[in-house]
Amino acid sequence: MSTTPLLDRLEAGQILMGDGAMGTMLQSAGLTDGGAPELWNVARPDDIRAIHRAYAEAGAQLITTNTFGGTRARLKLHDLEDRVYELNRAGAALAREIADEFDALVAGDIGPTGELIEPVGPMTMDEARALFAEQVRGLIDGGADYILIETMSHLNEVEAAVQAVREVDAGIPIVTTMSFDTNFHTMMGVSPKEAVETIAQWGVPVIGANCGNGPAEIETVMTQMAQYRPEGVFLMAQSNAGLPRYVEGKIKYDGTPEVMADNAIRTRNLGINVIGACCGSTPAHIASMRAALDGAIDDPIPGPPSIAQAGAIESDESRAARGAARRRARRGGEGDE
Repeated sequence: MSTTPLLDRLEAGQILMGDGAMGTMLQSAGLTDGGAPELWNVARPDDIRAIHRAYAEAGAQLITTNTFGGTRARLKLHDLEDRVYELNRAGAALAREIADEFDALVAGDIGPTGELIEPVGPMTMDEARALFAEQVRGLIDGGADYILIETMSHLNEVEAAVQAVREVDAGIPIVTTMSFDTNFHTMMGVSPKEAVETIAQWGVPVIGANCGNGPAEIETVMTQMAQYRPEGVFLMAQSNAGLPRYVEGKIKYDGTPEVMADNAIRTRNLGINVIGACCGSTPAHIASMRAALDGAIDDPIPGPPSIAQAGAIESDESRAARGAARRRARRGGEGDE
């Protein structure tokens, strides 16, 4: 039996409402390009509290810490690499304050390091684990209920983060999402099917997708994940609020609260267990999504279409075969020169 609040709620059959964007909310509050969002956890904590509170009041049951770029590798870009523990602990503590007022849970947020990990890059798995473990210590000490590893594109980086979490606290739940923004694959070529099957083998109980190119893409991605969901795995979806566009000199996202509410219902009907939003979303989006889900609470959940009906996402085998064919063609061309 689970003894953690997150898994207790999911095992009880609840569909949990996540929160929305942090980065674009901070930009609206005055964060400039090149600024460090994590520094606001100590420099402008009231602004962070206000964002968390707005999401909780909108109906979010999961509050995500302002620590997406909280590894030493990312903070080094702002000359903050010696403040990893401090900024992550502060971020988790702020989220904890608000979560406790609303009976919500705190997701200790971990994003990509920004470095390429072996075998595609110079960073070793040991180095990546150490970076993540340093961040995780601050998040757990600040009061995170679980660790959210999000917006990943390479499975090696996911594995390094999962191992780091377990080194620090073997019992804290882990949630992992990848971003499938390249023809329904991650930038590194991982399909939703490969992601859910591989990450489940590492014992991660909640797996999903976030960010990307908008609600339609997330729905397709989550359809495949739901079709290949291993037994005992819960699924999570957090779509961007559409795509960013320049409107009168400002970046705005084209996914309205009504569009996101419709996506929440369609995602729910696939059998997804945790539903939230990502870039460009606001408390208004979350409130609309929460109202839609509450209104459908007694409706049946059809689940995904059968695998036989799938076809929107190219199979890994087909993708690999096309890649091999291109390489053969290039080698043949080189020989003709």
